[in-house]
Amino acid sequence: MLKYREIEAKGILNHVREVDEWFGLSYNINLYRGCEHQCIYCDTRSTCYQIENFDEEVLIKVNALSLLEDALPRKRRVGIIGFGSMNDPYTYAEKRFKLTSGALAIVAKYRFPVHIITKSDMVLKDLEVLKRINQVKARVSFTITTTDDNLAKVLKPGAPSPSRRQ
Repeated sequence: MLKYREIEAKGILNHVREVDEWFGLSYNINLYRGCEHQCIYCDTRSTCYQIENFDEEVLIKVNALSLLEDALPRKRRVGIIGFGSMNDPYTYAEKRFKLTSGALAIVAKYRFPVHIITKSDMVLKDLEVLKRINQVKARVSFTITTTDDNLAKVLKPGAPSPSRRQ
């Protein structure tokens, strides 16, 4: 199990500069830095993202919810907020810190649409708030690399097994 280290973030809601044709995102949010799923193919492992101890710790942005509460009402343009671009929003850290659940509640309050990308069935715990957000728009995409549990243990050793998501 990876260690958790709490940090203060400077910002939390990032504008997507170019048109995102795949997901239609206007903004993205990363509540955690690093990911417990530890996928061997993860782009976030790249040195350009400067995550020093990717295989050892997950950084928890403890002030993320207050930053989001401050940022959303100031946005002039309502657009889709993407969760899961740099890490899975539903890793095991979410069980303890509940930043994704808290962020979704704030997003619902300000009526922004979302698109969540995850490997985890833990997204179901936020089904009620996602239904509220879906009055505007809520999308959830599941990444399925393989349906073979044994191969999944090699490719993404910390992620929920594919058989849990069937």
